[in-house]
Amino acid sequence: MPPGSPPTRYRFAEFTLLPARRSLRRAGREVPIIPRYLDLLVLIVERRSLALHRREILERVWADVVVSDGALSQAVRTLRRTLGERGDGDYIRTVSRHGYQFVCPVVEDEDDGQDHDSPAGTPLAVPSPSLVAADPLGEALARLLDPAATEEARRDAAEELHVLGTAEALRRLDRAHGRARAWALLRDSRWDVAGAGPVPLLTPPAGPLSWAALVGLRTRRALRLAGSRWASASAGGAAAGALAGLLGGLAMASLGGPAAPSLLGALALVGAVVAGVGAAGVGFGLAAGEALVLSGRTAAFVVLGAAGGGLAGVLSRHVVESLLAALFGLDRPAIGGELEGLCIGAAAGLGFGLATRRLAGGVPAPRGRARAATVAATALACALAATLLTVAGGRLGSVSLDAIVGGFPATRVRLAALGGLFGEESLGPVTRAAVGFGEGLLFGAGLAAGLTRRPRHPTSG
Repeated sequence: MPPGSPPTRYRFAEFTLLPARRSLRRAGREVPIIPRYLDLLVLIVERRSLALHRREILERVWADVVVSDGALSQAVRTLRRTLGERGDGDYIRTVSRHGYQFVCPVVEDEDDGQDHDSPAGTPLAVPSPSLVAADPLGEALARLLDPAATEEARRDAAEELHVLGTAEALRRLDRAHGRARAWALLRDSRWDVAGAGPVPLLTPPAGPLSWAALVGLRTRRALRLAGSRWASASAGGAAAGALAGLLGGLAMASLGGPAAPSLLGALALVGAVVAGVGAAGVGFGLAAGEALVLSGRTAAFVVLGAAGGGLAGVLSRHVVESLLAALFGLDRPAIGGELEGLCIGAAAGLGFGLATRRLAGGVPAPRGRARAATVAATALACALAATLLTVAGGRLGSVSLDAIVGGFPATRVRLAALGGLFGEESLGPVTRAAVGFGEGLLFGAGLAAGLTRRPRHPTSG
């Protein structure tokens, strides 16, 4: 819409779509609809002359989050049910292996701010059975409780119940069989529906079965989410670690004497392995926190990031020791491990949690300046933690690399040579702080860049 032009309204069948007012109405009555699904409806109606590709829809409607491949299909199913479509494409046509197109005839005119439809609350003269169910809440509740329905369909029903009225849905659910899992789905989905009411878990009729169902639901989602994000986080961390190892080796070589290519390769390899494994562990923890804990998100990131980093620290230390022994014959150099991973993981969780927010329908995938700010915040948090840890005697990458270099007797390259850059004759506190800050900055930036990378959406529908 050109700047300054009046807002547009779209009328089709018994519906009026008012994008500027964020409203869908049927014969004057407000139709409950999830905000992101309203965005989808506006998009396909505005561009109804085209069959929109799934990739373009996901990039436009879910631009700020990473969602599963089924999110769009679920949204289209919900829209069709909201519009009363009977399954023959009278509103939304599925274009095989491509996407969707809005096909119902549309009258487009100016939204003058006045309500020209029948007043809200006025009974419809002839209600259409294909457009409105006698009891929409009861129909959604039946789908939620259907043991044969897929989890995706039941979650869809839970979100619809929140739109129709959380309190009434819970009141009816209290009398239904098989309510534990349904209660858990209502509790979990309320975070994705604006205006949803509370779903308590600590008061009757909720109980241990509801808690167990909620834990199982979120654990399954956490494993799927962590599996899709840890690889990107690991790759980002490995690239940053390899760069840090190579730069450190070159800096030490320029100050302390020539370095053999095998040494530079060893430093880059060790940096990539340590940082890659560390980023995988921390990234897994942060991804799991995104799915498991929907309140107290930043605190969960700190705890789970620390846990993932600590486990990764143990693993990376053993992997590096094995690699050095197999490739270069070095025997157990004094390198860091679980304590360093725990501290850096906690810092990464704090920085990432403060820089992002939970978004309905998926995990954050900021773009442009927002992504740069997320990377910067995570990198700075890791850099500060690395500085304090190094000064306190921790063995991060730089000190670990120095211990590894000491195992090559033919080289005079040592980290102590960097002290001259900071007015110190050896590896003093200022040098340790500066080097720790740099490597923490690189690690945090690589980790956050990997976590916020948007996957390529499928090209077929």
